[in-house]
Amino acid sequence: MRLSGYRLMWIMVIFDLPVTSVVARRAYTQFRKDLLKDGFIMIQYSIYVRPCSSAENLDVHAKRVKRVLPPDGEVRILAFTDKQYERMKVFYGKKKKAVEKPPEQLEFF
Repeated sequence: MRLSGYRLMWIMVIFDLPVTSVVARRAYTQFRKDLLKDGFIMIQYSIYVRPCSSAENLDVHAKRVKRVLPPDGEVRILAFTDKQYERMKVFYGKKKKAVEKPPEQLEFF
């Protein structure tokens, strides 16, 4: 998808957070809520993606993720183009589920 002369980028957040105590579970829940509030969508447990309008915008969101990361957590961030995202292959066992669709239009605030 092209918007205003530049290619859409994607940021993927893959995380592993402990849930071994009440405090850790609350931190995990808050981290997920912060991702959702920042426009990320869950594609699998502990894997969230978000479209970004540019590399600079991607850096802004990566810094936000780092800022809200619980102290005992681990996060990996991948960046890729819209074309690479379209090439993702999704396989299912017996249970088939609809694949999430990328946004039709990037929203500007």
